[in-house]
Amino acid sequence: MLDVFEQLALAAGREVMRVFHAGCAVDRKSDASPVTEADRESEKIILAGLRAAFPDIPCVAEEEAAAGIMPADLGDTFFLIDPLDGTKEFVNRRTDFTVNIALVRHGVPEVGVVFAPCTGRFFSGRPGSAEALEINDDYQIVGRRPISVRTAASPLAVVASRSHNTPETDAYIRDLGAAEIVSVGSSLKFCLLASAEADVYPRFGRTMEWDTAAGDAVLRAAGGTTRTLDGKPLAYGKRDQADDEDFANPHFIASGRAGASPA
Repeated sequence: MLDVFEQLALAAGREVMRVFHAGCAVDRKSDASPVTEADRESEKIILAGLRAAFPDIPCVAEEEAAAGIMPADLGDTFFLIDPLDGTKEFVNRRTDFTVNIALVRHGVPEVGVVFAPCTGRFFSGRPGSAEALEINDDYQIVGRRPISVRTAASPLAVVASRSHNTPETDAYIRDLGAAEIVSVGSSLKFCLLASAEADVYPRFGRTMEWDTAAGDAVLRAAGGTTRTLDGKPLAYGKRDQADDEDFANPHFIASGRAGASPA
């Protein structure tokens, strides 16, 4: 399954970069967030591949969800797809947008890949094993190395959203004391923790499950954690929520080994 994920992410990433270089119009979804041809074409590639390889596993994908297309029954195992996380970064010609594919089983993101096609950074994770992949100019995997979270540094390296920071996030970072701030867009924030480049990622802003599942899977595979503010692991497959829409996440804090924990 991880091999299928990796090859689909590479194919989708190639298409994303074709659109990136060619340029495209930016549309707005009902929530006013941007969407482009790159989002749509990447999702088509990923969904076609997953449904061909694993026809019995339901898919939840960002753009289908925005169009009201959703599996009636998720069961205990399903895929979460964000075909272009960091669309704002993409539109603003920044480099840290990503392609994301994850498998969720019993509410836990177990397998995931995160590919940043503009920079070539590629991360994959499955239970007990996380890797950084090396990609050549032909979108082929030419190397792999294992990654794992680090024991928290001093000062802490905190990753924060480039486009979606909030006063609550700023306050949390201030309460940590001396900290190095690493600003990056998209699901790469999880991957910086997983690859021992940062220590904690507090998120007090809006996210959906497809935004986080793949990066969260890589982080957990590398030995890290993602917990809600009550200290519980962030769960997936949240539907019929009393106070929010399907698949919306609560605030959370992701961390490496012995990193900052929720108050």
